[in-house]
Amino acid sequence: MSLKNIELSNEDIEVVGKLETLTKEIRSQASKLGPQEVRYLVDNYYQMQDRRIAGANQERALNESGEPVAITDFFTALDGFVEKKARTLLQAWAESRPDAEWALSIRGIGPVIAAGLSAHIDITKAQTAGAIWKFAGYDPTSKWESGQKRPWNAKLKVLCWKIGESFVKVQNRDDDVYGKVYAARKELEISRNEAGEFADQAEAKLKTLRSKTTDAYKAYSKGKLPPGHIHSRAKRYAVKLFLAHYHHVAYELYYNVPPPKPYVIDQLDHAHFIAPPNWK
Repeated sequence: MSLKNIELSNEDIEVVGKLETLTKEIRSQASKLGPQEVRYLVDNYYQMQDRRIAGANQERALNESGEPVAITDFFTALDGFVEKKARTLLQAWAESRPDAEWALSIRGIGPVIAAGLSAHIDITKAQTAGAIWKFAGYDPTSKWESGQKRPWNAKLKVLCWKIGESFVKVQNRDDDVYGKVYAARKELEISRNEAGEFADQAEAKLKTLRSKTTDAYKAYSKGKLPPGHIHSRAKRYAVKLFLAHYHHVAYELYYNVPPPKPYVIDQLDHAHFIAPPNWK
């Protein structure tokens, strides 16, 4: 549904027109937004997206029951309109940041994610890829103890989860890179799982489960990781490689030299350095 399909009053049309004009003015100044403003805009974008999706689901349910949908229809369309404007601003900001512009060159990375990464990650505080992994909650040795401050950035962690889901979706595209990394890693993880290499991890997870009727319990009890666990491991691998490449690009852009240690190869099971795609 679009606002064009909804009958608006003259006052409504005036408000929408002012919003269009304001968006153009703000877009021209988008490059001047600070990281905090961009983080706020990214958070709001996803909130609007969730609200629009929920509204569309409610509208569908009302249609099926024969109830009136005009009000729900209007606000769903309005949320979609504002969401689109927020994305436009984030696109302009991302295109003004060389590190985010590189991220945009990667299949599966759109303007919201690219802007969010650049706004959350301060390369002057991340001398290694491991520092970004830890900040994003991808360091398995980092534990959140009771009474202590969370050792990672929760919003960046959610953003990285979205990156992983996006890579899974684009794995069959010809110009994709990290989706294919995910797929190859998943095959390897499945092979290792079938060989019983994760038996210790399965045993440890088994001790934390209360229900004995789930598919996960059945897998762990056989010394295997369930499919969902394998899926998550493969996604994390692809995202960590992407973050390592993002660190390489951002570091070189800021310091004009490649990072002294591109990333900890052993942690990604690489026998050699893999250069960031679409980079000089």
